[in-house]
Formats: sequence, C-alpha cells, structure tokens
Amino acid sequence: MKDHQTRRRFLGATTALIAGAVVGSSKVFGMPALIRSLGEKPNSLVKGVQIGVITYSYRDMPDQSAEATLQYILDSGISAIELMGGPAETFAGAPKNSVDMRTMFPLMRKRRENQTLTDDEQKQLAEMEAQTKSYRAEVAKWRQSASMSKFEQVRKMYNQAGVTIYGFKPDAFGMQNSDAEIDYGMRAAKTLGANQVTLEHPANDAHTLKLGKMAEKHGIRVGYHGHEQQTPTFWDTALVQSPGNAMNFDLGHYVAAGQPDPLGLIRQKHSRISSMHIKDRQTPAHGKGNLPWGQGDTPLTDVLTLMREQKYTFPATVELEYQVPSGSTSVAEVKKCVNFCRNILS
Repeated sequence: MKDHQTRRRFLGATTALIAGAVVGSSKVFGMPALIRSLGEKPNSLVKGVQIGVITYSYRDMPDQSAEATLQYILDSGISAIELMGGPAETFAGAPKNSVDMRTMFPLMRKRRENQTLTDDEQKQLAEMEAQTKSYRAEVAKWRQSASMSKFEQVRKMYNQAGVTIYGFKPDAFGMQNSDAEIDYGMRAAKTLGANQVTLEHPANDAHTLKLGKMAEKHGIRVGYHGHEQQTPTFWDTALVQSPGNAMNFDLGHYVAAGQPDPLGLIRQKHSRISSMHIKDRQTPAHGKGNLPWGQGDTPLTDVLTLMREQKYTFPATVELEYQVPSGSTSVAEVKKCVNFCRNILS
C-alpha cells in the first residue's frame, strides 16, 4: 500500500512538472533525482526477454487517462508496453468518445468469435458502431492539426517513470483512414518512442503494401495482429511486400485456431516478429477458452524458454483476456501473468 501511494504522489508530481517544463525545452530538469527519491523503477526484462503489456488489458478500469494507465502499468510491475491510442490521444486533446468501450469490446469479441448475440446486444452494438463512425470523423478532423508536443510529454512522463513504449495502436491505420491519418499515427508513434505500430490485419494486399511503404519512410514497422484466422502463411504476402511489414503474432489465438507447431513458426519467422501477444487459450478440442495462465493449452513455458535461449529481442506482450475473478482487478491479474513469466524465465 505504501509503494502504491508513493507512485501516486510520483505521478502527480511528474505530470505537473512535465506539463510546465516540456514545452519549449528538450529536458525536464530535476526529474531523475525526483524519481530516485521515490523508489525503484519497474523492470520486466527477465533473463533477456522483455515482458510487456498491451494497455487494452486494462480496458475495464474506470479511468482511461494517460496518467491512470501509467499507474496501472507500474502497479503491474511492467517496464515496456504496447499503448492503445485512447490514453495518448486523449492526453493530446482528442475529442472525447461518448461510446463506453468497456461495453463495446466484449460485444465485438463475441461477434468476432461467432458467438450468438441476443437481439438487444445486436441492437446495442449497432448503435455503438454508428456512434463510433461519427466519432471517428471528429477524430480524423482533429488529427489534421494535432500537435506532436503532447505525445512528447506522454513519452517523457512514461520514460521518467521507467516505462518505455515499444508499440502504438491508435485507430488510425485501417482502410477507412486517410493517408494523412496514417502519417499522423506513425509520426505520433515515433514521438512516443515506439518502433512499431500495430493493427488488425486488414486482409487487403493493397493496404498492407501502402502501410509497409509508409512505415519504411518513418523508420518503423507495422505489426499485423491476427485472431483465429492466423495460419503459418497468414503474414507471408505482407512480409514480402516490404521490410516495414511485420508480425504482431498472437500465440494464444494461434493455439485456439488449432494450428500446429507454434514454436516452429516462431523459429522460422522470429526476425519478422515485431511483438507477440501471449495469453493462455485452449485448443479447439478443449473448447478454445481463455483461461487463467497455466490452465490452458498454450505452450507458454516452451515459447518463453525458446525466447530466452535464442535471445529473441521482440517483446512478449501480456494481453489479459480471461474473466477477471470476483474481488480482483485487471491490474492484479496482469501482475499475476507477469509473475508467471518471471517464474518460467528465472
């Protein structure tokens, strides 16, 4: 409890200091001393394997601000992340989204996994998607003149707390987004310190070609994420199109899809994996469930051991998708997942 309160005080001081000091200066004087006085930074680099988290894992938390999200990350003991667009863009002044994503995300997942939606759920999801379309138009207009200085402030705030941002996932890279939005998203990622942007694979060769070439110009990579449509050849066309294209491989979904030999895929394509989502899912024969780690069929021990032994440098990104137990929080569950990885790697 004492450590949690100390970090709360740190974040308040950090945010205030950065807000007043970043603009017009490339340095925030006094910040390292402030951090040292408030305790150690997190470190989730374990035996050479970077354990990270996608901030989507905290989607059920009530406060989705950049400051609150940073606190969740610190409380989870994590030092590197894939950052969803919401916290950073809200900090940068994006229009407020009126859609409750904590309600929308589960409904979208049920539909994507071909689960039956009730009539009320279908109506609710349709209404939310209509509102989201309108919201995207507002955000697209805002992005035309969004300043990168606010993203620099986010990077400094996170970095000073001991958290690096390796991936950025705003809703800016889809087929519905303009080239100007894509360019904006990649510039924002670079400003945040990320070496990759991530998105769901668009299943459109022309679009992956465009994204790859734009990523090359920005000196970053585009990591394409997949769900149960992942196969050993799922990314092949995009990888051939451009060195800017890469894999945001999802180990759990790959297992749930019934695909064989995930370790073989990782060995074969490790140089083109920009990051990997990890979770514990069951095989189709066992029901494809998302379970607390150690209860499913995903070869987490084998994969993390392979990463350690082969010195693979892409991060293993915790994505919390199993049901948070009553009385717990997503922060506490992410911390359990991180400790699960530590026990394997140590």
